[in-house]
Amino acid sequence: MIKLDILSDPICPWCYIGKTLLFRALEDRPDHPFVIEWHPFQLNPDMPPEGMDRRAYLEAKFGSREKVVEAHVPVDAAAEAAGLSIDFGAIARTPNTLDAHRLIHWAGIERRQTDVVAALFDAHFADGRDISDHDVLADIADTAGMDAAVIRRLLASDSDVEEIRTRDAHARERGITGVPTFIVAETHVVPGAQQTELWLKLIDEINGQLAGG
Repeated sequence: MIKLDILSDPICPWCYIGKTLLFRALEDRPDHPFVIEWHPFQLNPDMPPEGMDRRAYLEAKFGSREKVVEAHVPVDAAAEAAGLSIDFGAIARTPNTLDAHRLIHWAGIERRQTDVVAALFDAHFADGRDISDHDVLADIADTAGMDAAVIRRLLASDSDVEEIRTRDAHARERGITGVPTFIVAETHVVPGAQQTELWLKLIDEINGQLAGG
């Protein structure tokens, strides 16, 4: 088996698109060699714990409302091409994702990471839910088969806060500047939301090498 490490943030639309395109390939190649682990990378590590009004955040980031609209054009096109419906209008606030990353970390311990990551993407982009809200995170955990009561207690504590911050900082020290970033076999870096065809080709090449070896 081959390790596929994925650095992402659940409020990153390109991560949502990239995950969708990758998993379309994985579904088409059920014999794929990948063992997947998700890793934290906060787009906004300095975001206040309560988050920010989304419109104010975007206008501060891009400089004007017109530039915000312009920045969304390629995202909307890529999402539509991937068969995703992103409801940006339903997202009232840009959340701090530290607690969402803690949940993903705990889900990894229970081997439920991908289910939780998928639910976080859907909650944020399709349903406009606040994925910094502990009730929302506990509900997502419950849906993924985790113990919601335990998750609530963990979220109310500082458990693994420094772990997530350290791993995020380590990614930046390694030169990661944006997400999604995929790392194949701890060696080959694949940046950005890649098309399903690229992943199919890569899977077939790896499977061929494994069979030949």
